[in-house]
Amino acid sequence: MRAIWKGAVSFGLVNVPVRLFAATQEHDIRFHQVHRADGGRIKMKRTCTVCGEEVPWDQLAKGYESPDGRQVMLEDEDFAGLPMQTGREIDVMEFVPADQVDPILFDRTYFLEPEARTVKPYVLLREALAKTDRMAVVKVAMRQRETLAVLRVRGDVILLQTMLWPDEIRAADFDVLDGDIELREAEVAMAMSLVESLAADFEPDQYEDAYAKAVADLVDAKLAGATPAPVTAPDEVGSAEVVDLLTALQRSVERAKAARGETPAEPDAAEKKPIAKKSAAKKRPAKSA
Repeated sequence: MRAIWKGAVSFGLVNVPVRLFAATQEHDIRFHQVHRADGGRIKMKRTCTVCGEEVPWDQLAKGYESPDGRQVMLEDEDFAGLPMQTGREIDVMEFVPADQVDPILFDRTYFLEPEARTVKPYVLLREALAKTDRMAVVKVAMRQRETLAVLRVRGDVILLQTMLWPDEIRAADFDVLDGDIELREAEVAMAMSLVESLAADFEPDQYEDAYAKAVADLVDAKLAGATPAPVTAPDEVGSAEVVDLLTALQRSVERAKAARGETPAEPDAAEKKPIAKKSAAKKRPAKSA
């Protein structure tokens, strides 16, 4: 594994240098869009919904539209004065009972690895958390933003689990649950009996993502005897949603011809090919990326 962050856990007068590793990973097979006719990859471009022109990276800005339709644009200078956190310290604020932390607050999970010379204070913190059944509430700066998190123990490792802020949790407001539901004792007893009949210790290794396995088997079967992917000409790949791509490409061709002093006309065969290819593209899962 590769460390994604380096810093130190600070509690009291103790400072423990650590490295942060992602504790989870996705195993889904990812697909990309291709042209059904020849297997060519579909390239997306950044186009303006007003003028239809393709927009280079250096002309992009961050925009925000208010609910009443007003829009503002923010530049790098606007963000420069914001209180961005760049420290490398995991600051322990308090230790709280583990059962008081609602799991709905948990976001991403990371492993904390100590440096070889500071294993003892790391183990000391781990044992203190485990024996008191508490979590350490911390603040840490990641990706230039301050994040609330907890330190908790899993086996021999201390985990850092980032958390959502309280105002990011939605309230469950369902009118259908507001009324008094009358339950008979026999119904409650039968429901409890059903729960007891299926009671077991949680062993996550016994469960498997059957859909992901089926997709992987399907892809493996398709790969048997598959031909190499077609070689495509290098082109800039954008990430924005494309609106009326055919129109944008047509205007780009016309501008290129005008720049060469040519009269805009029907594109020649070489120019028609990529336009036809783009417009005929359909969303269809294909080989894994």
